[in-house]
Amino acid sequence: MVSVSGFDDWLNRLVMELADKAGLSPDRYVAEAVAMRLMDDVTTNDGVHDELLAHLSNAQIPVPAQWQWPQSIITDPERLRVLYATGLLDSPAEKVYDRIVDMAAAALAAPGAAVSLVDHDRQFFVSMHGSTGQEPESRETSIQRSLCQYAVASGQPLVLADARTDPVLQHNPAVSDGSVVAYLGIPLIGRDHHAVGTLCVWDNTPRDWTSGHVTTLRDLAQLAADHIFPRAQRGQAP
Repeated sequence: MVSVSGFDDWLNRLVMELADKAGLSPDRYVAEAVAMRLMDDVTTNDGVHDELLAHLSNAQIPVPAQWQWPQSIITDPERLRVLYATGLLDSPAEKVYDRIVDMAAAALAAPGAAVSLVDHDRQFFVSMHGSTGQEPESRETSIQRSLCQYAVASGQPLVLADARTDPVLQHNPAVSDGSVVAYLGIPLIGRDHHAVGTLCVWDNTPRDWTSGHVTTLRDLAQLAADHIFPRAQRGQAP
């Protein structure tokens, strides 16, 4: 019989029964449960998060999708090279992007809109509709809060009427804390087909985005891309 420290006989028997139902040994069942708790507890520490994922992978312990992100594309060196060449990471706010996000918010009647850039470990907002923070450090979040990373990784619009019903994104901290419910993001893609970020809008209530909404945001995203990528193509350093 398995013996978990601090558990009485009834709890230990329950572990054995549930492990058997899951087709696992009791030790494996406990190890996977501990792994889930570890992932919950380290999500605010990017370095530990990545290292833990690697160790769990080596141990062949499955990691639920909500703790994963499209890492291979987000950390691709060529994509990052294009991103850094824009010179926009940690840059001061620029009126041209402010106008674009304001137009996006007005056209789609959305309370939130932003031009985002997705780095390997963080998301930086070049401009954010309604934001009072102008300093670069006030315009970034951890990668764990980013929904834009999924649009960047797919290279396609990400359309979410209610992210709380998505089996992966419902666990994103920006969704679980109520900041984002509905989301629409268009990837910003250069001539070499690398996406560096998005033009996105969001709402804190469910929204049925229409094909017209997607077309409008795509047109505005092209305006943003036209400003971003000539700078990158000139090889401007960040």
